[in-house]
Amino acid sequence: MLQASQQIVGSSDIIARVRHMISQVAKSEATVLILGESGTGKEVVASHVHEQSLRANGPFVPVNCGAIPADLLESEIFGHEKGAFTGAITARQGRFELARGGTLFLDEIGDMPHAMQVKLLRVLQQRTFERVGGNRTIEADVRIIAATNANLEGKIKAGAFREDLYYRLNVFPIEMPTLRDRPEDVQEIIEDLLIRLAHDGHGRFEFTADAIVTLSQYPWPGNIRELSNLIQRLAILHPNSSVSTQDLPLKFTHAVLHPESHEIRDSQLAVKGANDAIILHEGFNLRRHINQIELRYIHKALHDCGGVVAHAAEKLGMRRTTLVEKMRKYGIVRDDVSAPIFEMTNS
Repeated sequence: MLQASQQIVGSSDIIARVRHMISQVAKSEATVLILGESGTGKEVVASHVHEQSLRANGPFVPVNCGAIPADLLESEIFGHEKGAFTGAITARQGRFELARGGTLFLDEIGDMPHAMQVKLLRVLQQRTFERVGGNRTIEADVRIIAATNANLEGKIKAGAFREDLYYRLNVFPIEMPTLRDRPEDVQEIIEDLLIRLAHDGHGRFEFTADAIVTLSQYPWPGNIRELSNLIQRLAILHPNSSVSTQDLPLKFTHAVLHPESHEIRDSQLAVKGANDAIILHEGFNLRRHINQIELRYIHKALHDCGGVVAHAAEKLGMRRTTLVEKMRKYGIVRDDVSAPIFEMTNS
C-alpha cells in the first residue's frame, strides 16, 4: 500500500495559510481542533504541529476514537489496573500515559461516545486522570490535538456532542481544505506520490499533460487518499509507461463538479475537449489554466446566486470561508458578479 505523505504538499494560497496557522500555534500549548473531510491529511497537520512544538522530543500518540469499540475506549485512552474487568490480567498504560511529555492526537473525536466525552472534559479541566479500576491520580502531561470530519455544531444541536467539550477543544481550529478546493496542487501531489511509489520499489510511470489537466478537474470526493489509491492502481496497470486521459478509469474522464447541471457538464467537457490543442501550444501554463477554470466556476456560481457567497459556496461544494479566500485571491467582489464571466489576466 502506498503510504500517505507526512508532508503538506502544495503551493496554493489556501494550503500556505494552513502552514502559517501551524507555525503560529505550534509553540503554544493551545488545544488544536483540525477540521476537514476524510482523506485530506488531518493527521499530517497534527504531526506537523507536534514536530514544530516544544514537545517535539516527546512521543506523538494517535488514537482513532471511531475505530475502537465504546466499551474498550476508556481503557485504551486512560489505561487500566489488573483485575479492573474480565480479561485484565495485567495493568496497562493508556494513551495519555504513553503520550507523556508529547502530544495525544484524538482522531475522529466526533465519534467519541457521550460517556467518554464527560471523562475527557474532566481531564481537560483538571489535567489529571485515573486508570480504569484504579484510584491513583496521574498527571496528564500531554498536549491535545483533536480532529474530525463531522459537523460538531450539528452534533451539539442533535445532543450527540457536548457543547462544553467542543469549546474546550476548539481553542485553535485549523480547517484542512479538500483537494477540490485546491486543484492547482494536484500536479505537485501527484509528483510526490510518484516519487514515493518509486522509492518503495513499486516502479514508476508518468502522466501526460492532458491526463494531469483531467485529474485536476476531477472533484476528488475521497481527497488525497483517493488520489493515492489511483496512483497505486495505475502503477500496477501501466508499469514504466506513460498514462494519458484515455488510460484513466471512466469515472475520472467523465466527472464534473455538479452532475445535475447540464450546463456545467457541457462547459467542462468542452474545456476538456480543447485540452489537447491547448497543450500543444508552446508556453502553456498548467497552473494558470486550472486557475482559469476555477475562476469561471466561481464567477458563474456567484452570478447564479445573486452574489450571495453562502449560496454560491454550497453550489460549488465548498465551505463559505474557502470561497471567500478564493474570491480574495482572484480579486472578485460581489458587485462584479452581474458582469459577463471574465478571463484571468494574471499568471
